[in-house]
Amino acid sequence: MSAVSQQACSRFSAEVRQAAAAVASRSSPLPVNLSEVKQVCPFVARTKGMPEKSAVETFASFCPVMSVVEKPVLIHNDLDDGAVKKSLVTRVADKMYEAKFEYNIEKLKQEGRYRYFANLQRHVGTFPKATFRGQNDEAGIPREVMVFCSNDYLGMGQNPVVLQACHEAIDTSGTGAGGTRNISGTTKYHVELEHELALNHEKESALVFSSGYVANEAALSAVGKIMPDCIMISDSGNHSSMIEGIRHSGCEKTIFKNNNLEQLEAILKSYPLERPKMIIFESVYSMAGSIAPLEKICDLAEKYNALTFCDEVHAVGMYGEHGAGVAERDGVADRIDVISGTLGKAYGVFGGYVAASKNFIDCVRSYAAGFIFTTAIPPVVAAGALASVRYLRQSGAEREMQQLRAKQLKAKLRSKGLPVMNSTSHIVPVLVRDPVKVKQVTDKLLDEYNIYLQPINYPTVPRGTERVRITPLPLHSEEDLDMLTSALDNIWDDLELPRNVPVDDVTE
Repeated sequence: MSAVSQQACSRFSAEVRQAAAAVASRSSPLPVNLSEVKQVCPFVARTKGMPEKSAVETFASFCPVMSVVEKPVLIHNDLDDGAVKKSLVTRVADKMYEAKFEYNIEKLKQEGRYRYFANLQRHVGTFPKATFRGQNDEAGIPREVMVFCSNDYLGMGQNPVVLQACHEAIDTSGTGAGGTRNISGTTKYHVELEHELALNHEKESALVFSSGYVANEAALSAVGKIMPDCIMISDSGNHSSMIEGIRHSGCEKTIFKNNNLEQLEAILKSYPLERPKMIIFESVYSMAGSIAPLEKICDLAEKYNALTFCDEVHAVGMYGEHGAGVAERDGVADRIDVISGTLGKAYGVFGGYVAASKNFIDCVRSYAAGFIFTTAIPPVVAAGALASVRYLRQSGAEREMQQLRAKQLKAKLRSKGLPVMNSTSHIVPVLVRDPVKVKQVTDKLLDEYNIYLQPINYPTVPRGTERVRITPLPLHSEEDLDMLTSALDNIWDDLELPRNVPVDDVTE
């Protein structure tokens, strides 16, 4: 400790100075009751809710007695001096907040739930291969990896037709939209895109948002302003954007178990027919790969006079003759009142939307803060999305190949006894059931096999259902699938993970 930190403090006993020495030497546990220190120290008193050692370490550098830094803060011994105390308390408070942030991040890391961002660069013509440059802020040596978790399900992000439309739009209209949709931000690309989306979903109108998340949140929250007495009946597997939209609507809500029609009907039956109701659900649940029984949900909605709001984010572009989603495939698009989708997954671009009746869309356009108070998506993005939607309305080859690759991969993984969930969609989830081990699985894939998968943890999925979520693309070859299967097979042995275990208990 420095000379300054050896000076006496009228507020501190010898025991407290002993605690300071422990902090300086990083010994543990602390040889003093921190609660006693808090009663007399204006610094440590601000460490409420923090672990003792972290608390003292955080504030030690601000106290001339407990300082453990090379150049401690020089202050007067008289801590009652108003100006000195105010200055120090302010600086201590700043440190306190940073310590709280650091503590909570460290907690996530210890639980195995900290999220690492892979620095990937896709290259036109070679995707799903990409250049990997490390995770988060680390500067790794660039190397080629195979991506197996992209939501660009059909590779439309590098489709020549889409790229050409983007080039033409940016050369014609520049980059940004220049304003909100209401103030100079609406272009012919936005108008044509919304018309195409409405046509695709057999609806009168559509509205484009900056993302699928915003589309769901804004549209559902607007319902509360239009019908504040509406009952929101939500599937338990719904995405966070829908949950937040329901919460922001201020409407009464009730939840039914994922795809449980008996429970849904019981809820509907408990309300008068004349009471406004909206059933809110997804067509494809992205973390389990399950598909909702849309026709039966529509039957219940019509029987009990309820509106339907279906999120087709993981289905648009992927299902149906024109790529309009599961509702088109199942022949019920005209029976669903509101369909939401994204332009950033199968369509390979960016943005989100809702399609519905003209009056509903006009209400959302007029009441949804998430639409009104934000800049419109750039014309170049709208142009690329428009080209992608039109392309996939005509071409089914990409969808067919993707479905084949998903079927092949499920069979290959199951042949090795790996716990593939009962997905009926293009998504291939493999259960690990442990947050630390699922990270070990993906780390080994990346480090030893140059395969990139992202671990899926709580809160994205319930605790105890951690998994890897694989999305085979039409651009993957069967040899790529064999490479992934062999790698996972080896890693299951290395980590002694269970095989041939039940998976029926996990549905979300």
